Amino acid sequence: MSTISRHDAWQAGDSYELYMGRWSRPIAARFLDWLAMPSGLDWLDLGCGTGALTEAIVRKCDPESVIAIDPSEGFLAKAQANVPDPRAQFHVGDAASLGAIPADSRDVAVSALAINFIPAPVGALAEMKRIVRPGGTVGFYVWDYPGGGIGLMRAFWTAAVALDPAASELGEDRRFPFCTQEGLLNMALEAGWVSAECTRIEIPSIFRDFEDYWQPFTLGAGPAPGYCASLAPDTRQRLRDRLSATLERSEDGSITLMTRAWALKARVR
Repeated sequence: MSTISRHDAWQAGDSYELYMGRWSRPIAARFLDWLAMPSGLDWLDLGCGTGALTEAIVRKCDPESVIAIDPSEGFLAKAQANVPDPRAQFHVGDAASLGAIPADSRDVAVSALAINFIPAPVGALAEMKRIVRPGGTVGFYVWDYPGGGIGLMRAFWTAAVALDPAASELGEDRRFPFCTQEGLLNMALEAGWVSAECTRIEIPSIFRDFEDYWQPFTLGAGPAPGYCASLAPDTRQRLRDRLSATLERSEDGSITLMTRAWALKARVR
């Protein structure tokens, strides 16, 4: 197992909720507002994670059905608890599993914050297009890693690299350089998404205090937390101290960092 994959700890659904799930939910709502889909449609949610986008689809879009797929059983258990609606069906699988879904069988296929973690993202986007009926919609969004769009991660990795230069290879900005507007549009075009549109979605991530920011990094769910959990206790304490000293706080002790995602959509012809 590579060092990078070893730090991608994706099984603990509750831990991931504390780390990224709480910021994923408002982004999901903004994404669906931008898609502006009518009610009564059949959806696919690829890489559903703990269910942020699936939950928003059920709540905002009144779907006929949602097939939600994720490779992590831990995430799916959390997603099922978060979304008890019978219209949502959750299945263990990944982008390769889409071959079992018939062509032209869904009205909308979407993916939230997951395409960059798929080994063959262009193939995944092509499969999403394959299963959507003509006239349907495909869409996805990912964090703007190269542009520093995840302030909470950027602050963490900046501090980590200052103490351990080798950690620079683990940061999402280095691992996912294609997560830019131009890079994602090129991927969509290669996958056969004709006339794809791209927009930027931003929300603040507000932590009530430093402990609210720091604690999710100790739980091991995600690349940065996986790295943090792998550190020796004294090294982890030095990282904590450095972050505590560098993060700006408001008068009430809260910490505000911005999050930014790139979102794409296209009509299937």
